[in-house]
Amino acid sequence: MAGKGPIRVLIVDDHAIVRKGVRALMEIEPGLEVVGEAGDGRQAVALASELRPDVVLMDLVMPEMDGIEATREISTRLPEVRILVLTSFAADDKLYPDIKAGASGYLLKDTGPDELLQAIRQVYRGESSLHPAIARRVLHELAHPQGRIPASEPLTERELDVLRLLGLGLVNQQIAQRLSISEATVRTHISNIVGKLQLAGRTQAALYAVREGLAKPDESET
Repeated sequence: MAGKGPIRVLIVDDHAIVRKGVRALMEIEPGLEVVGEAGDGRQAVALASELRPDVVLMDLVMPEMDGIEATREISTRLPEVRILVLTSFAADDKLYPDIKAGASGYLLKDTGPDELLQAIRQVYRGESSLHPAIARRVLHELAHPQGRIPASEPLTERELDVLRLLGLGLVNQQIAQRLSISEATVRTHISNIVGKLQLAGRTQAALYAVREGLAKPDESET
């Protein structure tokens, strides 16, 4: 979905001061454009349908419709739109449901400006952005708590390599460089992994890799 123009962002938060602060940050950042603001989930769904942003920066706890339901609605209606959650809340009952609803990333509001801007670009490219501390908290909330997810067919050795690197938090370009393959091939492997393991997307695949011991969030590789 990446194009030549700026990344078009819709900011969703029920606090005007937060919206204005994020807008001010993005307005001085090349390659980003704020196309709208919404103060609740219902308005977010309406504006997303009207404006067709590339990325929605989504709060969770809001009046009218919360961020989880808004994420689900937008993901269903506009699957090409990426949703990045930015919230003060890291409770288990909100973390996993929002990822399952279609969010591509999850950050807390104490995230630094540079990390936020990087995360917006990551989800725009179709990659996930999940803080390691958050990843550890949602591992046990995966959809199949009774054990390993039954694959429709076994993963290939190369798919396992890609899955492990996903679990380490590497983006597509890094995985491609590490395995000496193209980014297009990486995307194909990720699509196959998600299909075989019956997962909702890249973020769940990364969490699955950690949960199954294929990767550790704190493991460092160079």
